[in-house]
Amino acid sequence: MTVTPEQTNTGGGPTIPRPTPPAVPRATTPKEPTAVPPVTTSCEPADAPVTRGFLARAALVTAVLSFAGALLGLVRDQSLARMFGAGSATDAFLVAWTVPEFAATLLIEDGLAIALIPAFSMALARRAQGVPGDPVRTLVAGTLPRLALAFAAVAALLAAFAPQVVRVLAPGLPDPALAVDCTRLTATCVLSFGLAGYCSAALRAHRRFLAPAAIYVVYNTGIITCVLVLGTRWGVRAAAAGVAIGGCLMVVAQLPVLWRLLRARPVARSTGAESGGRPMGVALLAAVLLFALCRQSQVLIERFLGSTLPSGAISHLNYAQKIAQIPMTLSLMLCTVTFPVVARALADGDTERARNRVERDLALAACVMLAGASVVVACAPQIVELLFQRGAFTGQDTAATVRVMRVYALGLLGHTLVGALIRSYFSAGRVTWYPLGAMAVGLAVTGGIGVGAVGPWGVMGIAAANAAGITVTAALLLAGMGPRSIPVRVRRVLAELCRPVGAAAVATPAGVWAAGQAPAPVPSLLAGALTIGAVFLLLGRALGDQGCVTALASLRSVSRRLPHGRSR
Repeated sequence: MTVTPEQTNTGGGPTIPRPTPPAVPRATTPKEPTAVPPVTTSCEPADAPVTRGFLARAALVTAVLSFAGALLGLVRDQSLARMFGAGSATDAFLVAWTVPEFAATLLIEDGLAIALIPAFSMALARRAQGVPGDPVRTLVAGTLPRLALAFAAVAALLAAFAPQVVRVLAPGLPDPALAVDCTRLTATCVLSFGLAGYCSAALRAHRRFLAPAAIYVVYNTGIITCVLVLGTRWGVRAAAAGVAIGGCLMVVAQLPVLWRLLRARPVARSTGAESGGRPMGVALLAAVLLFALCRQSQVLIERFLGSTLPSGAISHLNYAQKIAQIPMTLSLMLCTVTFPVVARALADGDTERARNRVERDLALAACVMLAGASVVVACAPQIVELLFQRGAFTGQDTAATVRVMRVYALGLLGHTLVGALIRSYFSAGRVTWYPLGAMAVGLAVTGGIGVGAVGPWGVMGIAAANAAGITVTAALLLAGMGPRSIPVRVRRVLAELCRPVGAAAVATPAGVWAAGQAPAPVPSLLAGALTIGAVFLLLGRALGDQGCVTALASLRSVSRRLPHGRSR
């Protein structure tokens, strides 16, 4: 099935076309059509208006597959916890896991995609204008070979200098040799993730969301398979081998779809328009990738400080983050779907439509995340016990993970806002260094608080530092919206955010009370989650939360229109 509307790092890097904003952008927002187009497998240019129904369906497909990938990620962590527990072997693998964590952020999520999607959107706009040749194929030919060579070189360097990398990341690790072996295996993901991220950016700009959303399903499947098949013979090295295999599967899942799109001859509509784009060199790539690198450096601080604590501290922090981040990941699915829409609107000069879209996205993302965060905080003991407490993962590990998870959840709103706002800063393809500065300030806050808090509070101090640092970054990014980015109405956004925050503040203690009424974990979790959902939704609607209203409207749109679509 392909979802599409008929009308959801190196110096000397490649040159990518970037859009030139018109002198006078349109001031009015075009009315969205009410009819929802059918699902089709057409390869015609993605230049027709996007309806709410299409965005809802595309977001649903992305959310379902991303949720499936997240569930498989939990199964992966369960497999690791059951087979290796939360000891020194798992800590060694998690140090090597820093490589795919960084690669995913830089090359799939917040880095390469943020630079490439506006470039592909501009190329598609030029193609729709009837520019001679095919700007999309020209873009691919000018960027993909050079980027692939750069990815391969970085992967080789990481593998060659793995001992030094491990020494820098975790100087207090008791078994560095095991971490070195795992790092050499995970280093391959720099190449595979880079190619996968490139394919994802190109497909999403073409409004193809199925294959990009499925990459973490196949990735985690590869890791789980290796752990179950090779875990008893290779130990934790089997998980590192799974990272290498899973990265290759990410590319395999997307490359055939992209190849068909590039081979298809676009519909020619000659209008006599010229290029209208200016070359964008390494500056934009550097601004985006350095921001993503700086953001992911929070993990380096956590692993560095955690390596000085007793064995298992890094594992507890990792398990807590994996669970707590699920609501944030789901909440950003809509931003993933609408980012190409915003980039295309700016490429067409429709600033007003881009602003309205971003404001709606912020409200909906905050609503979804806060509802999920309430469940995470209220039902943390039940969630951790059900997911991890078996095999070598003991009740003490559960208690430690729950404490960390509740502290870490305090920063989830900041993480969500940063993930949503950063796309707005780069959606026009313009170079700006403000996000990097905001992230550097947040990173300094994380490091300063972490150094002071790790002694008296241990791993909970590290989690608190993470929450404080990312919240500072989110506040700075929101305050900087305007000339540097899409000119959203900051006061209006803040007023909208207060409504779901208030609903979450009431729903969370109600969920704690409801979860405490049942003795067994499963009914306790169900009681807490259902109570939180009901209280949050009722209060959100009563307070006029735009996110709740948009979510309900999108669900109604999907339920009305999805059965009439076509799929393959």
